[in-house]
Amino acid sequence: MKVAVAFDHRGTKLRERILEVVDELGHDAIDLGTDDPGVRVDYPDKAQELGDALADGVAERGILVCGSGVGASVAACKLDGIRAAVCHDVYSAHQGVEHDDMNVLCLGSEVVGAELAADLVRAYLRARFDGGERYVARLRKVTAMERQRHGQLETS
Repeated sequence: MKVAVAFDHRGTKLRERILEVVDELGHDAIDLGTDDPGVRVDYPDKAQELGDALADGVAERGILVCGSGVGASVAACKLDGIRAAVCHDVYSAHQGVEHDDMNVLCLGSEVVGAELAADLVRAYLRARFDGGERYVARLRKVTAMERQRHGQLETS
């Protein structure tokens, strides 16, 4: 699987470990940077790059890291087709994929250490969407919400 991976300047603390785990699992990392904690890079910019990679089919899933994971998640969820969540426990990291078809894992480098981040990435990338009718029905509702929002924006 191709996995887009992006970090803002604060997220770089987890960079090397996350890239190692993606490689360890046999996936191709699409490294969207940044690798320099000394140069400010805003999480919305990284969210946009990662979202574009998923929308364009360059990657199938994404991992987005900022200081708390919250800003990354908020920004990523504004993008069409992105189902992002902050997951700082292993259950949420796999259940988000299995039940909600989560396609972007958001992590906070100030919240989790490198080894917990590695466990979270493993759980996320090993998980597969269940595809059960109740989950699919819920995702249809989410898609309808996106379409409704576009309709509101276009008529405004």
